[in-house]
Amino acid sequence: MLTLHQCADGPSVLVRDDRIEAIGPAAELAGAHPGARVRDWPGARITGGAVEQAGGELLERRYHPDPREGIGTEPRELPAGLTPAGLGGSARRGLQALLARGVTALTGPFERPEVRTAVARSGLAVVAAPGAREPAVGGRADFVVLEAGSDRCLATVLAGRIVYRARG
Repeated sequence: MLTLHQCADGPSVLVRDDRIEAIGPAAELAGAHPGARVRDWPGARITGGAVEQAGGELLERRYHPDPREGIGTEPRELPAGLTPAGLGGSARRGLQALLARGVTALTGPFERPEVRTAVARSGLAVVAAPGAREPAVGGRADFVVLEAGSDRCLATVLAGRIVYRARG
């Protein structure tokens, strides 16, 4: 499937399946690919995602509470007696928080099977070292849509799929 992610502030991105097919002005890409599905991001810009350098620490050694627990949502020390299922749930909530911040890759290592499974299912790329993750033609379609004039993440796209979208 061909999708054009167009924005007024900076280059737009044309995605075919899980790869970036082209980067450029929205009008040029739309004219060259009239059948593409269009995702319009008014008042936004598209950029490369962030790399979370402390992925292993954040997901395996910190607890991400469920908002229904009534103890807040900020990461905290792992509670005593946390079950493997509890750690898996915590890791999934932590990954959702990363996606909401515009993270498209993270570093490990991930020693706990529950965390490895959650990371694998998230679609986030696991990288050996931090570095630039700018969108590139032919590369995997990982990028974020940021509100113009701020760093507020409106959407995170991994392998061409919107995996996070801000509400409101």
